Amino acid sequence: MKKYRLLLVFPVCALLAFSFACNSNSGETGQVNKKLLGKWKSKDGETKLEITDKGFTTDDGQPITEDYFVKNDTIFTSYQGSRPFTKFLIKNLDDHKLTLFYPDSDLVEFAR
Repeated sequence: MKKYRLLLVFPVCALLAFSFACNSNSGETGQVNKKLLGKWKSKDGETKLEITDKGFTTDDGQPITEDYFVKNDTIFTSYQGSRPFTKFLIKNLDDHKLTLFYPDSDLVEFAR
């Protein structure tokens, strides 16, 4: 009977550890800097960017909305949960200016 209890204890502990690990990462989406939210336009006027609580939309002729989360100074986006994530590095952010390093290493400056 003791062997059966041990066989139950290990999967339960593994399940608890897994659930704690998943919950610790799920809060990242709610930690978005409020300065980041809003409508942005690139300096050359060719690219528009809209960041809301729920989506990251780039429009350079054809709007594409993606899910995203922010971790430290990086925005991770994915289209309908697909992986790998696309990374945008935030170089500068204030109330009126946003400078992003795009995945292809282009530096794009946005203004409100």
